[in-house]
Amino acid sequence: MASADLIDELACCICTNIYTDPVTLTCGHSYCRVCITRTWDKQEEREYSCPECRHRFRVRPELKRNLRMCNIVESFLSTHPEQEEVGISCTYCVHSPVPAAKTCLHCEASLCEVHLRVHRQSAEHVLTEPTTSVGNRKCSVHKEILKYYCSEDAACICVSCSLAGEHRGHQVETLNEASEKKKKKLRNIQQKLTLKREETEKRVQSLQELRIEVEEKAAGVTEEVTALIGGIKEQLEALQKRVLSEISRQEEQVSLRVSDLIGQLEIKEDHLSSKMGHIEELYKTTDPVTVLQGRESDRADYCDTEDGDNEDRERDDNKVRAVGDLDVGLISVTLHSGLAGIVTGVKRQLHVHVNTASDMLSGVNTASDMLVGIKTGSDMLLGVNTASDVLLGVNTASDMLLDVNTAGNYVTVSGDMKTVSWSRIRQRRPKTPERFQYYQVLSSRSFSSGRHYWEVERSESFGWRVGMAYPSIDKKGSQAVIGCNKKSWGLGRWDNNQYIVIHDSKEIKLPPRSPSSQRLRIFLDYEAGRLSFYELCDPITHLHTFTATFTEPLHAIFWVCGGNTWLRI
Repeated sequence: MASADLIDELACCICTNIYTDPVTLTCGHSYCRVCITRTWDKQEEREYSCPECRHRFRVRPELKRNLRMCNIVESFLSTHPEQEEVGISCTYCVHSPVPAAKTCLHCEASLCEVHLRVHRQSAEHVLTEPTTSVGNRKCSVHKEILKYYCSEDAACICVSCSLAGEHRGHQVETLNEASEKKKKKLRNIQQKLTLKREETEKRVQSLQELRIEVEEKAAGVTEEVTALIGGIKEQLEALQKRVLSEISRQEEQVSLRVSDLIGQLEIKEDHLSSKMGHIEELYKTTDPVTVLQGRESDRADYCDTEDGDNEDRERDDNKVRAVGDLDVGLISVTLHSGLAGIVTGVKRQLHVHVNTASDMLSGVNTASDMLVGIKTGSDMLLGVNTASDVLLGVNTASDMLLDVNTAGNYVTVSGDMKTVSWSRIRQRRPKTPERFQYYQVLSSRSFSSGRHYWEVERSESFGWRVGMAYPSIDKKGSQAVIGCNKKSWGLGRWDNNQYIVIHDSKEIKLPPRSPSSQRLRIFLDYEAGRLSFYELCDPITHLHTFTATFTEPLHAIFWVCGGNTWLRI
């Protein structure tokens, strides 16, 4: 009974046999190495578990041999030979099974050591290792014992087959000789298979180690991506606060201007009501002398009222226009620049993470390619740049080019139609009605509706102007320069630290400042009649906004003069 209990303790719960090369998991349960390996290889889940207690392992455990259990199993098998199968029993020991020592092919009987003594004394009795398939050891034709091997037909034959049968004249050899030759071949094959198995085991071990490494790296990358997404959320929240704060600031400014104008108009309304009341009293008076002898100041007020209606109306309209509206251009610039900065940071971090991960996983092409795919994912994030434009109904004029057919003979236009530079050398371009005489060029694209923006990079020198113009602008003379007419609006540099804005030959010098950026953004709201200029520094600075009622399509216009002056879209 104790032996049966011990067998149960030494039995693998997977194969139900006594342990073979037992290994123990961290949960304490033991299995045959082959059994637990095959079980885990068949599992489709990434987490491995103990078949007995279902304890899960995040990473496939390394199997360590249980030396104590191995010693117990070996000791048990050595002291319990009865557990081994008796095998083939002696044919003549009928009272109790006794293991056979040999089998006599002649008698077709298996014999123990006692009954074997008689057979050994007779030459006709052919003895072999114990077997139950005696018929396989005799020729099916002659019923004689197989003694030779025909190498031509690869068949075991008897003496009659060799002398008079179908194998007569064939090359034959004894079974022992043929067996030794085949064993030698099998030994060579076994050695080759052993080497291949060892190589396969090494590859399996290498892949298992790589799988563990991939799982660890995946956990690390997951943590980094989680932190990266968290950082993006924080940056987006900060950007949201900044943009909403700008909207609130503009709203407050417009509201204050509106309130001030309402106050002024209410005072005017009270004054007019007072005049109307006095007039109504005079109108109700029946004494003609009283009506005609009204105060001289009253008569003056009546005259002012009659003569100044148009002037008052124009003055009030100007005040209403001065109130302005939300600067959508500045909101768009702030939102766009913030999103672009976030995306640039994300691309930089993803590029570093992907390169590191792909280097570490270079042994697995598929895994490396999958991670490198993150690069295209970061490119997809660039679509965020257009989010502010879509939300605010703004279109970027990314396809804007210079129209060389309008370029003056003292400017050069780059091959990509993006840069205009001042030139000392006359270009000798053909004279056409649309070509400027001197230092200007228009864009090929025009705008007759909607909201649009584009960016211009400038040289450090200050002989330049940039803005918008009607295509009907004069092409010759000083009146053709940006801002020197009613058909163009421009921004330029007065000196090293002061901008000017100009329209209809009226210049406004902006407050002196030290420009911190060579990039400008121009924002056009055609229907609202607003043309705004911004300097893309940190923070973004609003320089000036023109207000007008546009009556023709607008082209971007560029003027450069002197030195190394240039402008680039």
